[in-house]
Amino acid sequence: MRRHHIPALLVLFALVFAAVGCRSMYYSTMEAFGREKRHILKSDIEKVSAEQNKAGEQFKDTLTRLKEMYGFEGGDLEKTYRKLQSDHEDCSARAAAVRSRIADMEQVAGDLFKEWEKEIKEISSRDLRSKSEESLRQTRRRYDRLDEAVNLAADRMDPVLTQLNDYVLYLKHNLNAQAVGSLKVEADKIEEHVNQLVEDIQKSVGEAQEFLKALEQS
Repeated sequence: MRRHHIPALLVLFALVFAAVGCRSMYYSTMEAFGREKRHILKSDIEKVSAEQNKAGEQFKDTLTRLKEMYGFEGGDLEKTYRKLQSDHEDCSARAAAVRSRIADMEQVAGDLFKEWEKEIKEISSRDLRSKSEESLRQTRRRYDRLDEAVNLAADRMDPVLTQLNDYVLYLKHNLNAQAVGSLKVEADKIEEHVNQLVEDIQKSVGEAQEFLKALEQS
């Protein structure tokens, strides 16, 4: 029997159109309840900030666990290691959740700005069109600062996750007090990166608050 193969490019286009169609339906449904793209973007930005704060707390908790390990003076080392391993998995999950929230925010922002540009062209008054264009430019500049800040904070998680993974795997292969003690230098490096991560998250959340304030006023 002869088989018909669907070209990969055609499949990709089908998936893209399906995704766009789902987004359009979602936006239409939300608009029916009085929630336009600017409202959805506001909600998504708040979710990014909330997820970042949760991630920051998780990384700080994991840092505390690390300090407990390299100050280990007896007790169940295997149990402490298992907790650290679980903390690493939780950090990875939190980092993935932050990335997912950022992706949602960026999608809605992109759709909002496209809609804004399209609607500006429909304004017949030159004065009103000019004011709307300036408002769009200012909003985009503020959003770009926010987007840069949230992605910088998200990127800070990657080296910490890599170091934690190295730490956990090394301990898995060398689970003894001497090996734990030898990792103090590595733990100090992780602490430095976690502190920088928390600082960047605070800056990102601050940028989000400033953007949302400006969005309400525009």
